[in-house]
Amino acid sequence: MPFDSDELYDDRENPETGRPWRRAAGIFVLAELGGAAGERIAEIQRRYDPKLAASSTPHVTLVGSSGVGPIAPSTSAEELRGVLGPIAESTAPMSLALGAPMRFMQTEIVVLPLSPHGPLRTLHERIAGSGLRFDRARFSFSPHATLSFYPTLTPARRRELLSLRVAEPATVNRLTLYYTADPQPRVKLLELALRGGGAVASG
Repeated sequence: MPFDSDELYDDRENPETGRPWRRAAGIFVLAELGGAAGERIAEIQRRYDPKLAASSTPHVTLVGSSGVGPIAPSTSAEELRGVLGPIAESTAPMSLALGAPMRFMQTEIVVLPLSPHGPLRTLHERIAGSGLRFDRARFSFSPHATLSFYPTLTPARRRELLSLRVAEPATVNRLTLYYTADPQPRVKLLELALRGGGAVASG
């Protein structure tokens, strides 16, 4: 069920209202992207958005921005481990295909989409149905890896970025949980390895 939380503004405009996004403080669940694809995404971020590259590693947000909102900030690390640990233990590592770059919701943000179906959705839904308390989400589940967030891109720079491709599949072998309360730096709370048998590929 949703929780009541203080909401904080970030510096991006909502394309539907023209007002800044509102984002609740809370706990986000990230699936960090490894392998050659993770390295390639990090390289692209350093080239097009050094601020983004310096602030985080390539990842997909499983919980916090779409499908369900952040986990209630009062949730303890012990409770998170108790609820999410068994889910991670029974989930196999994944190899995930990345789509062509696209602009997110008519903003200047450029992302690589991943399929919202298959093992990634199963993992998302298991967490969403775990009994933890979540804030509301604005969007349906739309997993993606962000390539450029902060800069305003020139038309030439945008075309160049949108023409790039990451052909290698991205590997996901752990979940990382962060407490986020902008504009403060995020705080890492927990890391859970995916230990289910057999890697799962998703095209």
